[in-house]
Amino acid sequence: MSDDFMLDTDDLQRRMDGAIASLRTGRASASMLEPVMVDAYGTKTPINQVGTVNVPEPRMVTINVWDKALVSKVEKAIRESGLGINPQLNGTIIMLPIPELNEERRTQLTKVAGQYSENARVSIRNIRRDGMDQIKKAKADGMSEDDQKVWEGEVQEMTNKYIAMIDVQLETKQAEIMQV
Repeated sequence: MSDDFMLDTDDLQRRMDGAIASLRTGRASASMLEPVMVDAYGTKTPINQVGTVNVPEPRMVTINVWDKALVSKVEKAIRESGLGINPQLNGTIIMLPIPELNEERRTQLTKVAGQYSENARVSIRNIRRDGMDQIKKAKADGMSEDDQKVWEGEVQEMTNKYIAMIDVQLETKQAEIMQV
């Protein structure tokens, strides 16, 4: 391989690890709110940037919203998120009781897990594209075609590995959710 080009595969791998870290279910978790965005101050903002998210007990998540004017917007974002959770207000604290898992709720959660996994796949493909763009730039700067093929193969192999990991995690989570 070319001595003057070195793809940061550790960075790509770290980013891919981050993309699959969100595939968790089971008990209440602050991470379940990560994809929920609040329209705060004219921009879409993650919930953890407008309040403190806590898990005081296994079946409860609370959000202590810092700006009282945003409480209704946070509540609306949660209701519209598709998580199937009914927020309860107590001043600036929003309580999210996690319902018991009946058959309908289990089916709903498997769909949510599917959405999480698809988002993770999209992230992996975006990271792959970033890596391929770096390789194309190095090719334009004089990298040999053989080196280009080797690097592209490495990035594609890493991508395939992470997509397969997502598929396995999704299958495991869906089986776990549907287990009574």
